[in-house]
Amino acid sequence: MNTKSVISLTTGLEDAEKVTVAFLVSVGSAEAGRPTLMFLTKEAARLVVGDTARAAACEGCPPLEDLVRRYAEAGGRYLVCPICFDARHLDKGDLLPNAELGGTVPMWEWIGDEAANTFSY
Repeated sequence: MNTKSVISLTTGLEDAEKVTVAFLVSVGSAEAGRPTLMFLTKEAARLVVGDTARAAACEGCPPLEDLVRRYAEAGGRYLVCPICFDARHLDKGDLLPNAELGGTVPMWEWIGDEAANTFSY
């Protein structure tokens, strides 16, 4: 069985390079067949609302929308902090299909008793 990966991201498009790195790690994990969850807090909560995730962080960096698409195609999931989401007055109806609202308890439940690789950005 492949080890689960949890990538915690607090940054939104105000730091597109950091977001791109977090997505590159997430896409790599999911495309390798690992169960992968991105836990989005603070400004990162905006990244899974509609088509907000649009940026090219640097010359030669893949467009963020391509990474979002690849992550979904590889079975990657998002867990979005509901406090952060609501504080930004975002619409739950605009969440991407592979995103759901949930805090730390659902994150720990998803990890379960198995080992997990963790990354934080």
